[in-house]
Amino acid sequence: MAGIREPGAEGGTVVPDWIPYLCLFCSSLLVALVTTPLARRLAVCVGAVDRPSARRINKKPIPRMGGVAIFAGIVAAFVVQYLGTTFLGWPVVLVPSPHLQVNYWLLVLAFLAIFVTGVLDDIYSLKPRQKLAGQVIAAVLAVAGGLVIGVIDNPFAYGFISLGWIAYPVTVVYLVAYTNIINLIDGLDGLAAGISAIASLTMFVLSVLAGRLDAAALAIAVTGSSLGFLRYNFHPASVFMGDSGALTLGFALGAVSLLSVTRVAGLTTIIVPLVIASVPIIDTFSAIVRRLRGHTSISRADRGHIHHRLLAEGFDQRQAALLVYAWTALLCVGSLVMTQVSTEPRILIFVVLLGASFAFAHHLHLFEPVLLHHYDPKTGEDELITPADDAFEEEAEKIHRSGLRRRGRRRP
Repeated sequence: MAGIREPGAEGGTVVPDWIPYLCLFCSSLLVALVTTPLARRLAVCVGAVDRPSARRINKKPIPRMGGVAIFAGIVAAFVVQYLGTTFLGWPVVLVPSPHLQVNYWLLVLAFLAIFVTGVLDDIYSLKPRQKLAGQVIAAVLAVAGGLVIGVIDNPFAYGFISLGWIAYPVTVVYLVAYTNIINLIDGLDGLAAGISAIASLTMFVLSVLAGRLDAAALAIAVTGSSLGFLRYNFHPASVFMGDSGALTLGFALGAVSLLSVTRVAGLTTIIVPLVIASVPIIDTFSAIVRRLRGHTSISRADRGHIHHRLLAEGFDQRQAALLVYAWTALLCVGSLVMTQVSTEPRILIFVVLLGASFAFAHHLHLFEPVLLHHYDPKTGEDELITPADDAFEEEAEKIHRSGLRRRGRRRP
């Protein structure tokens, strides 16, 4: 096996290639393990606590700023990487792809911006526009630092496809979207942390296969910090990651995918990061669909997410989380296979995985509204009702009949 030669001793000592990655993983894991209890105490001190409510699953107050420990784990990994590079002869990882010119200091600022946004939201419960502004600032900093989807290999001809100036807004939207999909699925003990660990480990393997050391180092650091935090976050959770963790993890996964995964092979590999994150993407997409069908605001929270549906099916929190882990792992294995085959089989695998995922989503009734408008003749007011209300079935039947009429009008 090829290795890294440590300086110093006569002839040098060959260090296996996997040793630096193991050190990064262990350092992020241990730091997250040690700092999570500290983050929990800090959250209590600043009042960042999730209290039981109609839309929350927890039955008692739980601190929600565990993302401080996740961020600390990632930072610790890169301190170890710096020390290894400086004193042990480890390879330099901050070397961008030939198609990218990355300013890593701006990328560091982007991570700080997204982390600070999450911390402020955990403490002060920012308004949606304020939180979105912080996410956009972080994404713009990353794009300004060269993290752009600008050039993609063309699978149908020699050369590359350049998106030109449109690459900048597209990348900002991509990063903001990836940041939010982890945040939106963070509704069950251990769910977001477990999904992030599985997804980042998959991205680590893909990054190693692609020879992208920067992406691999970040991915394995995310894996370690996610697992370290999961020790305290799996049911029954004693701490939640909060937005400080969910936004940081989502942004990190998006950054890794741009650093490496989308450039493993041809144009069709841009779907690989989407396959890896299919579960939270489908959960987000279905939430938009059911809220539109119910004529409610897209931003209005409801109890129709994957974890709500699984709990309604009779699974407990541990079983629901483990089932989603298995679903995510299956998609990640499929994504690994996709990168090792030609374009046509890759598309076929993608279609099969996507079809199976949407079939499962349909089985869970993810696209059916759980909030509906209802006119109350007694009060003369329009109110939102849930399946627990007597009038819910009546309103759902109205939507169903309206849909049938629209489809009938479209028929020739």
